Amino acid sequence: MVKVAGWSLPKARSNGPPFVTKTQLVNVLEQVGVLLELTGANGFRVRAYQNGSRTLASMEEDLFSVVSENRITEVKGIGKGIGSLITESVMEGTWGSLAELYDRVPPGLIEIVGIPGLGPKRARVLHEELGVDSVESLKIACEMGHVSPLTGFGEKSQEKYLAGIELLRRYQGRSRMDVGLVFGQALEERISVIPGVIKAELAGSARRRRETIGDLDIVVAANTEDHEKVIAAILAFPGIAEVKGYGDSKVSLILEQDMLAAGTGSGSVDVQLAETLKERSSDATIDAQVRIVSPETFPFTLAYFTGSKEHNIRMRQTAIDRGLRLNEFGLIPEKLAGELIGMEAAQHTLLCSDESEIYTNLGMNWVTPEMREDMGEIEAAQIGGKGLPHLIEPSDLRGAFHNHTIASDGVNTLEEMATAAQSLGWQYLGIADHSEVLNIGGRQIGIPREGIPDQAAEISALNENWLDKGIDFRLFHGSECDILTDGRLDYPDDTRRSLSHVVGSVHALGSWRNRDEITNTEALINAIENPTFTILGHPTGRILQGREGFPVDMHAVLRRMGELNSDGELKAVEINASPYRLDLDWRLCKYARDQGVPVCINPDAHDTDGLQDVWFGIQMARKGWLEAKDVLNTRTGIEIEELFCR
Repeated sequence: MVKVAGWSLPKARSNGPPFVTKTQLVNVLEQVGVLLELTGANGFRVRAYQNGSRTLASMEEDLFSVVSENRITEVKGIGKGIGSLITESVMEGTWGSLAELYDRVPPGLIEIVGIPGLGPKRARVLHEELGVDSVESLKIACEMGHVSPLTGFGEKSQEKYLAGIELLRRYQGRSRMDVGLVFGQALEERISVIPGVIKAELAGSARRRRETIGDLDIVVAANTEDHEKVIAAILAFPGIAEVKGYGDSKVSLILEQDMLAAGTGSGSVDVQLAETLKERSSDATIDAQVRIVSPETFPFTLAYFTGSKEHNIRMRQTAIDRGLRLNEFGLIPEKLAGELIGMEAAQHTLLCSDESEIYTNLGMNWVTPEMREDMGEIEAAQIGGKGLPHLIEPSDLRGAFHNHTIASDGVNTLEEMATAAQSLGWQYLGIADHSEVLNIGGRQIGIPREGIPDQAAEISALNENWLDKGIDFRLFHGSECDILTDGRLDYPDDTRRSLSHVVGSVHALGSWRNRDEITNTEALINAIENPTFTILGHPTGRILQGREGFPVDMHAVLRRMGELNSDGELKAVEINASPYRLDLDWRLCKYARDQGVPVCINPDAHDTDGLQDVWFGIQMARKGWLEAKDVLNTRTGIEIEELFCR
């Protein structure tokens, strides 16, 4: 197996094609794009692999079928060269000359690329000019002053790399959405009350509700004469670990936990703040960029720094097609801008009071930030197009089906969980304590089969009490049944048949992660086909920033679920709303919908506070284009009773 900086070309399966899976190919193409940049390859070739990886990741049709029928180059974004590589790897298990490319890149360069502001091109220059081939050698080169004399670098770059290395030591990678939003919300609220600030809004990946968030971006509207005092007020905030730089319109900061001391006002995203803070080390930080612009420029800057890059590229091309120039400064007629650039050209901008008017001027309906990922929203938003979905809202939920009590590993009783659900305005709560096979450290966590009737009796008594009092609320008695390695479900059939619903989940992650995608897919489909199976829980088992999910072809799984639904069975897939999971991945939501598979937004709550995690799941559903009608738990309690009993 060829390795470089933790990367390797996948081994071929020994029992015939397909020798590799789509997931493996997506990863290889993405890696090759980086490796080519590091070796100084032509930019068009680099982008071809980057685009190929992205195209393949979003391809919904079965890859082996497409390759077997020689249709791979018919897929938009896959050219002859990459198509040939895909065909070779799938049908023969070999990778052409890629092993040579992997061998050419020195170990350690991949890690260097992860330093903020240091991409593959600059890493290549540092390697060629100074022999830098690891984070440690870069640190030494910066400390000795060898980086700053290089053309295109300078003292600021050298200082930035040292700071970036220190930042990697303190807190590597991106933040989970809940963590990033808490910091972003706190900063946004503090800036909003500064005298002279007209409005302040979070932008970037936080505004787009990515499952993990990089640097925070805040866009601020203030009159020009107020910029200086606004910047001074920001620099005086508590909770700033470091001021990386500032000018007339931008402040670059590193935030620390003291930024959160004042709390957040809206209460919409700080549900797990206390738990989050306990997990983060005392010197944990997050980068933030604050941009201060005039009120007239604000809509354009907000749209630009919200992104995504791919969405912005499509928007700029749409503007060009209309004889306009779109950037962070304005929407400018080319015939008026001429050779002017920046704010000089922006003097001729069309006036837009908010983002929606930018879209209107481009012949489009406004696209909500969550959807700005170039996943079809540009075409849907165009006037006369198919139209954008009416996205689900938190108020649409009537309950949730995957929740735990003290009977397994929860910390609250049935009645306490029910009371908390009622306080949210829900009509029902599904209980799904763990099944008997689950144990941790030799201690049984799940409910023994003989304990199921006792829990059923307790739920029945509570339901009768609410019915007698005229309270429109009920508990559904389900179980989170382990999916065993061969695809069987825990508990005997008669035990599962006694339940209102079965949430089938994989917990033996070690076994599943050590198997190939095809074996896991077959086992998962075997479980789903069981007549008692209702909902697929946290489908890949991933923990964000903690572990990758087990390999599985979710498109194949969802296709099979769709077939079963069309036959009159109820097979739903969960968006596990815990911010640690957010699994099903939002990129698969639209495919599930198109296959006729209902989606459930479940908090997987282990205490009463955990019920509120559904907010995060709603964000993923919105990002995945889902409407209320696509989500199972927007239905009334009576409708759910009928579905579970059929």
